[in-house]
Amino acid sequence: MTKLEICCYGIDCAMTAQQSGADRVELCSAPREGGLTPSAGVLEAAQRELSIPVHPIVRPRGGDFCYTAQEFEVMKSDVALMRELGFPGVVIGMLDEDAHVDIVRMRQIMALSDGMAVTFHRAFDLCHSPKRSLDVLADLGVARILTSGQQQSAETGIALLRELNELSTGPIIMAGAGVRLSNLQKFIDSGLQEVHSSASRLVASPMRYRKAGVSMCSEAEVDEFSRTCVDGDVVEAMKSMLEMTAVRVA
Repeated sequence: MTKLEICCYGIDCAMTAQQSGADRVELCSAPREGGLTPSAGVLEAAQRELSIPVHPIVRPRGGDFCYTAQEFEVMKSDVALMRELGFPGVVIGMLDEDAHVDIVRMRQIMALSDGMAVTFHRAFDLCHSPKRSLDVLADLGVARILTSGQQQSAETGIALLRELNELSTGPIIMAGAGVRLSNLQKFIDSGLQEVHSSASRLVASPMRYRKAGVSMCSEAEVDEFSRTCVDGDVVEAMKSMLEMTAVRVA
């Protein structure tokens, strides 16, 4: 059966995902940045509160995936902490200046991970040559690749996703970016083993008093009195579709 990974921005979202039937959680912070490394406190809470596999993201900042030496040292420290805390996997990705997989640094990450499943995230969608990168990541021993098929959404990139899935001799190809209940069947029909979704909805702040004219963000249009949360009903519906499809195939 196709597995369902839910992208969760915080411990409450991760607990909702688990209760609703998710197979695995990708744990992040900072949704407006596309996902950054969660704090030590969130990591500890995840280990305490969750029983399904949790793979934290290791990404020290937003923007591109070509990191400075100092940023890479931080990433290595984060991987070591996650291994020490007992997480079964991590989500990471890095490219060099020419948009190829940074093989030298990824070798170090694989050594540091030491038994953890490594997911190479959507840095893959910015790489120069997806098929060459697939071969490189297979040689490195990466467990899976999270990708939209090098398109803005995975639905648009489904042809490359299908091709990569057929070519892969190692890494699982996991579709992510715009995977939702309304298009989930397309990814199932493409033969993909795993899908990644935020299954999200906006939740209004419980605050009654809201200070006007003051924002914590330089983007004035950002609504700081709403936040993205996992929608448990959507997770349940997606999981149900995956289960029903598996039964029909069997």
